[in-house]
Amino acid sequence: MQKTTSAPLSAPIAEAGVFSIVLALSFAHLLNDMMQSLLPAIYPIIKQTYGLDFGQIGLITLTFQLTASLLQPVVGFYTDRKSQPFSLVAGMGSTLVGLIVLAHASSYALLLLGAAMIGTGSSIFHPESTRMARLASGGRYGFAQALFQVGGQTGQALGPLLAAFIVVPNGQASLSWFSLVALLAMVLLLQVGQWYKRQSPAPVKARKAGGAAGTQSPAANVTLALVILVVLMFSKNAYTASLSSYYTFYLIGKFSVSVQVSQVLLFLFLVAQALGTLIGGHLGDRFGRREIIWFSIAGAVPFSLLLPFANLFWTAVLTIIIGMIMASAFPAILVYALELLPGKVGMIAGLFYGVSFGLGALSAALMGALADVTSITFVYGMCAFLPLLGFLTWFLPKIERPRFR
Repeated sequence: MQKTTSAPLSAPIAEAGVFSIVLALSFAHLLNDMMQSLLPAIYPIIKQTYGLDFGQIGLITLTFQLTASLLQPVVGFYTDRKSQPFSLVAGMGSTLVGLIVLAHASSYALLLLGAAMIGTGSSIFHPESTRMARLASGGRYGFAQALFQVGGQTGQALGPLLAAFIVVPNGQASLSWFSLVALLAMVLLLQVGQWYKRQSPAPVKARKAGGAAGTQSPAANVTLALVILVVLMFSKNAYTASLSSYYTFYLIGKFSVSVQVSQVLLFLFLVAQALGTLIGGHLGDRFGRREIIWFSIAGAVPFSLLLPFANLFWTAVLTIIIGMIMASAFPAILVYALELLPGKVGMIAGLFYGVSFGLGALSAALMGALADVTSITFVYGMCAFLPLLGFLTWFLPKIERPRFR
């Protein structure tokens, strides 16, 4: 493919590098994803309380996924055209209302409404917060996106723990307590919004011009590159979603470990993902996005192929290695896409946070259905080949840009 050159780093804002804003956004991401993860944690409670079947539970999940995933590119497309400094506050307000509705729902329809409100809040949060993190990165785009993403990963890990110790013992109504968390996030994001408003981002026409000048590549090449990046993100998300969803069942079924041991090993895998994300963001800034994409996805292939044949000890070791390597792909893929189309930060963020994560969740559900008719071991053996899609990285253009050392 044609070699391209990215746009230069923008002036005063990038040089100032208001990194405290990135930290604030990361913490807000933690709170947002923590509250999201409370929804599946209450399924056993509401199934019994409302006499729901699994199909109705699945419809709640579908409602959440549709609003949390598919709306994100739409929100991003809109905010690319018209800056919304306080949209994050509005999104968190939607989550707050959703939590209260879920806590006091008196019907199945209200459960669906609460799930939709939480999903909508997430869709509003991710695209614009990604833009703000990039703006405050000081040019260290990869590390800023990695730090932002780690906040979300930490929140996803904390959510089930808080649900186990707070929601399960105290019942569905205790969800309303977490509205205080949403209120805290709103106050924090109000300060971030005020900072963002003061930056006076460049008009849309200027950003588009910068994007066109930055890529100097035919539209077909850019489109192909974006398609490849989505496929790479899908391969990563599908594999890690299968590990996250079925890892405990795999360990219990194959090695007869206790539930507690399986949970500890799952926790180690999640920690490895967070660490890998941070490392990948930093290395991407130093050595280039394409190089880290090569390493982070294709580099996991030998370990994923060995995993189905490993004993318990090496299963734990290999999953930690795989988690670190594959997680390092996310900031590199996202920043690479943003460098291809720098004038469309919101749309790109919505596409990769929303659609690709949604596809990963859908693939995890399909793998669960396949496991029902075969076995978890068979599914893990099949998933071992997903990282091979990483070799599509060969077709990505090389983008020259400043690197930080």
